[in-house]
Amino acid sequence: MRLLRGLHNVPRDFDGCVATIGNFDGLHLGHQCILAALRTAANAEGKPTLVILFEPQPKEFFAPDFAPPRLASFREKFLDLQNAGVDYLLCLPFNEALRSMTADAFISEVLIQALKIRHLIVGDDFRFGCDRSGDYQALVVAGSEHGFAVDDTPTHEIDAERVSSTRVRTELSNDNLAAAAVLLDHPYRMSGRIAYGRQLGRTLDTPTANVMIKRTKLPMTGVFAVHATLTENHEEYIGVANLGVKPTVAGIPEPSLEVHLFGFKGDIYGQHLTVEFLHKIRDEMKFDGLDALRTAIQSDKDAARSYFAARPDSFRF
Repeated sequence: MRLLRGLHNVPRDFDGCVATIGNFDGLHLGHQCILAALRTAANAEGKPTLVILFEPQPKEFFAPDFAPPRLASFREKFLDLQNAGVDYLLCLPFNEALRSMTADAFISEVLIQALKIRHLIVGDDFRFGCDRSGDYQALVVAGSEHGFAVDDTPTHEIDAERVSSTRVRTELSNDNLAAAAVLLDHPYRMSGRIAYGRQLGRTLDTPTANVMIKRTKLPMTGVFAVHATLTENHEEYIGVANLGVKPTVAGIPEPSLEVHLFGFKGDIYGQHLTVEFLHKIRDEMKFDGLDALRTAIQSDKDAARSYFAARPDSFRF
């Protein structure tokens, strides 16, 4: 998949595409249904697939304090869309210039002039443009005038309810990891580069990988039994992870992911780790000193080992 950061990076000889527009935050089954429709249309048109998304997400631009926590970082979105077989990812910076762009200008400058769009798939509730005049019907009219087709995004339901990123966040916030995994078609996961932390885990007999998750808000917090994979060599581990702000240890209360990998010995700083959250052990909490924290961590490791020992599948390693 080729990443295009901004319209100025669209090749001058770009010869059309089949596109969709959205946040694609956590590639859930609804998103996968849209991408399947995108591939079908692209095959019919003989053109590549292209996904348009915005950074930051519009809600993060307009009301950052009230924007929902992300399910996926930009890097995770990129990898998900790449693995889904998308040909191009166009990332448009959501800034004052884009916010001020009219619906007619977006259609003309982005869809027609830059992308030479042949087929667009968007939701019938999709709105765009500084005047909010851009909607599904406006796109249909523009398509009839300029020779591109417009289709509504297919809806995917589970238990008579639409699959959405909001629904995934709700399940995660309610500690229902199994339900979230059904919506995503895999356990909820985060990934990032392993960086040096404060090395506190070593003093507590539990060395951890400090995973840089690049988030300002978290969809859930707590201590979890996890399955982890090193991206560079595909080695797999089970372990226990703390996702939260580490309230017992003084410092800046920013989101963090600390992972203890059972049986691992070595140096993995600088590598990338993907962490799947399989089972919640407890809420994150503040302890009365490091001794109490050490005791709790040992209990967490025992609980995670017991969880994996009880599983009948391949995670028992």
